[in-house]
This record gives sequence, structure tokens and C-alpha cells, in this order.
Amino acid sequence: MGEPLRHVVGIDFGTLTGRAVVVDVADGRERGSAVHPYRHGVITERLPGGPALPPDWALQHPDDYRDVLRVAVPAALRDARVDPADVIGIAVDATSCTVLPTLADGTPLCELPELRDRPHAYPKLWKHHAAQRQADRINALAAERGEPWLPRYGGRVSAEWLPAKALQTLEEDPAVFDRARRFVEAADWIVWQLCGRETRNVSAAGYKALRQDAAYPSAEFLRALHPRLDGLLARLDGPLAPVGARAGGLTAEAASWTGLRPGTAVGVGAIDAHVTAAAACSVAPGRMLAVLGTSTCLIMNAETYRDVPGVCGAVDGGVTTGAWGYEAGQSGVGDIFAWYVDNALPASYARRARELGITPYDLLDSLAADQPVGGHGLLALDWHSGNRSVLMDHELSGVLLGLTLATRPEDIWRALLEATAFGARTVVAAFEAAGIRVDELTAAGGLTRNRLLMRIYADVIGRPLHVVDAEQPAALGAAVHAAVAAGAYPDVPAASEAMGARRRETYHPEPARRAAYDELYADYRELHDHFGRGGSGVLHRLRARRNRPH
Repeated sequence: MGEPLRHVVGIDFGTLTGRAVVVDVADGRERGSAVHPYRHGVITERLPGGPALPPDWALQHPDDYRDVLRVAVPAALRDARVDPADVIGIAVDATSCTVLPTLADGTPLCELPELRDRPHAYPKLWKHHAAQRQADRINALAAERGEPWLPRYGGRVSAEWLPAKALQTLEEDPAVFDRARRFVEAADWIVWQLCGRETRNVSAAGYKALRQDAAYPSAEFLRALHPRLDGLLARLDGPLAPVGARAGGLTAEAASWTGLRPGTAVGVGAIDAHVTAAAACSVAPGRMLAVLGTSTCLIMNAETYRDVPGVCGAVDGGVTTGAWGYEAGQSGVGDIFAWYVDNALPASYARRARELGITPYDLLDSLAADQPVGGHGLLALDWHSGNRSVLMDHELSGVLLGLTLATRPEDIWRALLEATAFGARTVVAAFEAAGIRVDELTAAGGLTRNRLLMRIYADVIGRPLHVVDAEQPAALGAAVHAAVAAGAYPDVPAASEAMGARRRETYHPEPARRAAYDELYADYRELHDHFGRGGSGVLHRLRARRNRPH
């Protein structure tokens, strides 16, 4: 008899759901999977049974993460019909920067009875954008002082990242800041629950907590922002480990949740888009991966470091050990499409979609697909959730120009799809202008199922777009890291080569559409620079009026 098949479990903790897959270590084939929606979803309007939230807040509840371990992992094992004894490793990824304050033992502050009605005690989701003013002050001070780490982030720190969120907590609810003994990324907290020991991944520490060259920003810099912010350093003081490393073994309690055996290897936590690069076989230098979901992350490795204006971060070993990992992105993509369908689609279109037995998204795609480029006469800026790259400004907002009495819903729909493609092209252009070659472009994530969107991206960016054949690419990427943590492969590139998903389809740009989009993109860049680089402050004034107490 041959050796029993060996498997690993990968879990992707997304914005609204957790997804678990059971994967064959030898070739990455998915044996079983399960998806579990978060009971609390994204908390944007009021705390569970508690007070209302101000604008631009986005929170989560940590028990939703535990529910994924209790429900999705056992369900995936049942679906795979795999003996838990044959599972050699488990690893997780999560959105980032999604950060929560905890006690020294990892207890989330929001689960303490006396703090359950305090918003700052909850995990701040990646798209919590209420700390923009704190981010602005971090940027201004870092530029004034010439902080050497600032160019590694394209010259601007995001409101989505840990320092801005921690400073907001200290300024708005110092009692919560004082009670917290740790500020920890969601992925690292979940790993803590699995193996009973705190471990921080170097990727999140580098990209989201400003750790460069083995150090966080200095205590002196933090005190210049706030006399007590240097206390943040002690709250980040956990053991660091590289991506793909083993964080520990599964505790008896976590084994009872998941249905796995105690002692099963637990991989170090990771950022969702970064593990997807392993699933997409896109870890070699020059291969850019666009992870298309509620937002978009653009990830790639390079052999050398270069300053890239507007990049979200460049971290040595941030994606895979031994390479400089670069991250950029767009704060809203799928979220923009969902906003339009949920809030602006006429009832007659929704009714028509029901009659045809299709989704409103499919109806809009079918109506917009054959339009000539520019035929709708519209142009949009994809800033409904602010701008992550290259402007790094979450107080910007969406723009739609060219409306007439002849404008139809499908016209607006196509303009929104195109706007997100223009935003991606802006990022690619920034990399290449800085001397970082983009030899290959691959897309992964739920939005790759939209054929019209993929065609638009290929035409707008003007290069072939490869699409990954994986139903749950981030969870597969986590499984790749689990295999490395369990010792099945020496490193992430080797595991990626063996277990990564094959490409399903390649979209090639059509020359006439590409040329037409070049003209429209020039107009997009004119608007982009006018509204985003100081030509007009109207978007900031509108946001300020919206957020003003009424």
C-alpha cells in the first residue's frame, strides 16, 4: 500500500465571509470547501445592540472569525471526506489592515462587558476610513522630519493602516487605548487562537505598521504626534515570523473547533492578497497580480528596491522571502458595483432581471457589452471609497461626468467598470515609470467571472490579462503556506509551483478598443490630477460637509 494522501487546510477571512478549503499537498487540487457568512457582517451604522457610529467607520466582530473555525472548517472536511489524521497543516489569511485591541492574553476588548458599547474596542476593518485626519498628520510630520521609511510607502501613509487607527483610538477614546495591551492584525489574532501563542507576520508589520529595516517608527516620532503614542510600541511587541513559517501546533480547544488533530502545524498569518500571489503562480519578479474583489490589491515581487510614488508599501520579504514585495491597490471596486446595483438601479431593471432569471449584474453587462468605447459619453473616477493608490487619500469621493437626459443605467454601469480599469492602469503606469518592470499581469478573485470587466481591463491596460482558475484563490494561497509551514515544501515559491492554480483564460487587448481607451484614459488622468492633486478642493469640502455633525 502507498502512503496516505496528505492534505492541508487554508482559510480566507474576507470582508463578509470566511472560506475554508481542503487541498491536496501534492498538486493543490481542492478536495472540499465551505463558506460561512459573518453573523455581524460589516458594522458600519451602529454597534450590536449599542450606539450609532459616525461616518466612515467600518468594524467587525471577532466572534465571527471564531465561527468560521467552528463551522466552515468542519464543513470543508466533511465535503472533502478527508481523515483529519491526513491533514498536516492549517494556515489563514485575512484582510489587512484589519486590527483589533486586546488584553495581554489576546482577549478582544470589545468582548469585555464594560467596553462592548465603545466603538474603539472593536476590530477596525481595512475599509475603516475615519482616521484620515490622523494619517494626514503622520504624513506631514514624517515629511517634515525626513523619516527614512516614508519613501517605502510612496511618500504617504494610509488611513487604513495601523498607526492612523491606533492614533485615532488614543485621541478619541484614551481609556480604550490604555486598556489595550496589544494592537494585533486579524490574521495574527486568529493564529493566536489556533495555536495559543502570539505571532506576528512580517508582511503585515512591514506594510501596515511601518516596520522597515527591523524597526518600527521611533518613539521620538510617535511622541511628536501625541505625547503618549510611543506607548504603541509596547503594544506591537510580539514575536515576528516570516511568511510560510510555522507559528506552532493546534491547541486542543482549536482542534475541537475545527475537527483537526491537536498539534497540527499552524502557519504564520498572512495578508489575503499576498497569499493569492502564491495561488496564482505569480511570485516570480515581474509578475503582477491583481486581486479583484470588494477592493483591489496589486501585488508583485522585484529583485531590487525602487521608490514608487503612491505605492502602498515596499517590504523586503513581504510577499516571499528573498524578494522585495510591492503592494498597491484601489479602495473600492466590487464595492462600487454593489453600491450602484443596491442604491441606484431603477426598479424596472431589477424587475426585468427577475423575469429573465438572471442577476441585475448580468443584465447590466449584457446591455453594456456591445457599446462602442466612449459611446456613452461618460467618465467616472473610482473614488467612492477614497483612493488607495496612487494618491493615498480617503477623503476623495467618486465623480461621474457627462450625464444627459439620454443617459441610461447601463451607460453608467459601463462607465463605473471602466473607471476601475483606469485606476488599475494608473497603478501599473506608476510602477513602470519608477523602473519596476511589469512583464505579466494576472487577475484573481470573484470579479474575474465578469467577462465584460476582464475584457475592459485588457483593453484599458493594453496588455494580455491572465485569469486564475481557482474558485477560492486566497484560501488556496493560505493552503500553499500551510504546506510550507508543515514542511512539505522548502519555501513558498516551490509550493506555489507545485500547488498553484493553472490559468483558465487569457484576455487579449483588441487594437481598436485599446486605441480608443488610450484617448479616454488621457481624459481620466486629467480629472484624476485635477481633483486629486490640488486642482480643486471641492471633493474634500463635500466630504467635510457630509461628516459635519447635523
